[in-house]
Amino acid sequence: MSQTDDVSEFEEMGPIDYVVIEFPGNKMTGEGIPLLLDLVDRGVIRILDLAFIRKDTDGTVTAVAVEDMDATGAREFAVFQGAASGLLDRDDLNEAANAIEPGNSAGLILYENTWAAPLARAWRRGGAQMVASGRIPVQALLAAAESGA
Repeated sequence: MSQTDDVSEFEEMGPIDYVVIEFPGNKMTGEGIPLLLDLVDRGVIRILDLAFIRKDTDGTVTAVAVEDMDATGAREFAVFQGAASGLLDRDDLNEAANAIEPGNSAGLILYENTWAAPLARAWRRGGAQMVASGRIPVQALLAAAESGA
C-alpha cells in the first residue's frame, strides 16, 4: 500500500484509542473476550493492535505471544492472534509496562472507534480537528462520589 493510500485510509477512520488492562499475578482470564468480540461484531470498534506483556518482579518486560501462553490462555486469546497493524512498537510496550506493577501482565488494545468515523469525517471536511481528548477512569468517579464531590 502506498503512503497516499495510508493517508486516505486514515482520513476515513474514527478516533483511535488504546487501553492497557493489567492482570494481577499474570492471571489473564478470557472473561471479557465475548464482550470485546461483540463490540467488534457490531461495528462499534475495530481492533488495530492487540499485544500482551509480562513484567517480572525484577522489572524485566517481555512481550507474550498468544501461542506462548498456557493452554487456557492460548485457547481464550487465540481469536486475537495476528491482530497487528504495526502501530504498536517496543517503545509502546515499555510505556505500557510503566503503568503496571512488577509480577503482573497486561493486554494492550489499540482500537478505532468506528461508531464515530462518520462524525469525525464530517468535522474534518469542515476544517475542524480534535485538539484534546481524555478519559475519566471509573475508579476516579467512584472516589469522587464517595467523597461527596
